[in-house]
Amino acid sequence: MNTQNVISGTNIRKEFKKFTLDLPEFKIPKGYVTALIGENGSGKSTLLNILSGIRMDFKGDVEYFEGINSVDAEGVKERIGFVTPNDYFFPTWTIQQIEELSSLLFENFSKEAFVSLLQELDVQTEGFGKKQKKISELSDGNRMKVMLAGVLARKTDLLMLDEPASPLDPLMREKLCDLIRTYMENGAGERSVFFSTHNVTDMENVTDYCIIMEDGEIVEQGFVEDLKEKYILVKGELGSYERTIPHIVSSTKSSFGFEGLALTEKMDALSGLDLDFETPTLSQMSVGIMRNYSKVV
Repeated sequence: MNTQNVISGTNIRKEFKKFTLDLPEFKIPKGYVTALIGENGSGKSTLLNILSGIRMDFKGDVEYFEGINSVDAEGVKERIGFVTPNDYFFPTWTIQQIEELSSLLFENFSKEAFVSLLQELDVQTEGFGKKQKKISELSDGNRMKVMLAGVLARKTDLLMLDEPASPLDPLMREKLCDLIRTYMENGAGERSVFFSTHNVTDMENVTDYCIIMEDGEIVEQGFVEDLKEKYILVKGELGSYERTIPHIVSSTKSSFGFEGLALTEKMDALSGLDLDFETPTLSQMSVGIMRNYSKVV
């Protein structure tokens, strides 16, 4: 499939003492929701910090919106909404101050939309004595809601969300999916979303494209439907395990049997064994691929 890229990069590299992010080629397709999947410590936040302009001490080239070579170029940050679970706001700021600062920083910020989103997300903005709550007084989940309201109250072309679902409860994760769907539908194919996660289960139904990282490198990527054709889920009894192992990517087993992930091109080699085959979910596929590269025993 030929697609434009909302962000692309070449030879992106950032070295730490015990970890190196090394991406010879990187791309986020325009007009789709892309999930960056990986274990904690795989380099997801480092990459997002580079792409958002928070971290500039890296090697390589990043291109935005087909031809802009710097996140600091005029208008680029206005077109990007970025959310991180880290210290995004000063803890002493109130929600009202966040509203006022956002209005000053971004021409495309709507105070009315921000207030409406806070109400929709059930964020209580006032505490005892009707005083405006400070960010430090909010739960992790409500802080994330405020950040999401802030970026969704702007007219942007790209959302970059670092672990947006992690602090949210199951109901709010479903709401987050609804918000992403609405954002994309209102963009008429011109908007894109790029979010990171170490557990894609709750957001699988909004994910079009995925990038799987392990230890600072991309180990798999592609449109979800294409990857589901590339891989197959294999299940069987323990008696078939030893003969199956040479032909599968990774597996887990218990006293009841085993489950593994295989390339569909290996189906001929597996066809003579007593096995069951299923189309994997994105979560099953991601875990199977990560297990193949993980240093966790």
